[in-house]
Amino acid sequence: MSPPIIQIEHLVKRYDSGTAALDDVSLEIREGEILALLGPNGAGKTTLISIICGLVRPSGGAVRVGGHDIQRDWRAARRMIGLVPQEIALDPFETVLSCVRFSRGLYGEPPDDPYLEQLLRSLALWDKRDARTRELSGGMKRRVLIAKALAHRPRVLFLDEPTAGVDVALRREMWLVVRDLRAQGVTIILTTHYLEEAEEMADRIGVINHGRLLLVQPKSELMGEFGKKHLTITLQEPLAELAPELSDRLVLAADGLSLGYDYDTRAERTGIAQLLAALNAQGIAVRDISTKESSLEDIFLSLVEGGQEGRA
Repeated sequence: MSPPIIQIEHLVKRYDSGTAALDDVSLEIREGEILALLGPNGAGKTTLISIICGLVRPSGGAVRVGGHDIQRDWRAARRMIGLVPQEIALDPFETVLSCVRFSRGLYGEPPDDPYLEQLLRSLALWDKRDARTRELSGGMKRRVLIAKALAHRPRVLFLDEPTAGVDVALRREMWLVVRDLRAQGVTIILTTHYLEEAEEMADRIGVINHGRLLLVQPKSELMGEFGKKHLTITLQEPLAELAPELSDRLVLAADGLSLGYDYDTRAERTGIAQLLAALNAQGIAVRDISTKESSLEDIFLSLVEGGQEGRA
């Protein structure tokens, strides 16, 4: 098995004020995966990205990108990375193509217009190549930022809040772009406040809070391990109240027409069959049954509020 493309070992960042922005963070990121980093404002997400990208010096620990230490061999490490910042900062009078050409030149790469044409076409920007960036929509400007970050053919792409401030349609369009990049072998690390974005796109999800990495797990495992299901039982006739033996397990809706029951998907027995039998024994007729899984938002909140640690 090839080594991870990014290796982070016991990373620490403390400021002169004593604030610990990162506290003993260790993480390995595999080549070709999409990793979503979740956390509230001030959790340490941007600090972590900034250190990997060489924009902030760590207080301790080590980071390697493609085997290159970010401090001892920073030039080689930085060449492997593309960064798409949250803020849209483009020269309003520069054309799309010249903007991307300039970014490629910053890394000392020779001109390669055939590659840049391919890149702009893949991002649906080729028809806008001669347009000044001030003439573009917000979604198109974000595509230009991605093109700039990919101009030197990096193997790793960081996306810091890539869909902040764009509407739902553009957000879903951006998801397609990210999937296409992963299909081309680019490793993608994104930070996002949109939990449905992480749920939709990520292979693995990391949760960071107060500078500590609480966990990193495959999305499917995370949903399965922490996910609970809510069972709604719709009744034929309204109930005024529940019998004592049922009230400790079921919640009666205000209108008396439905019952709610939460259960663990990992449990060997959910207790649903016994509940239905008990309802039948009391002559309570059931009209319909439906279930709803916990969302990633539910899981995220329980982790951050509970402070669970140590699954990186």
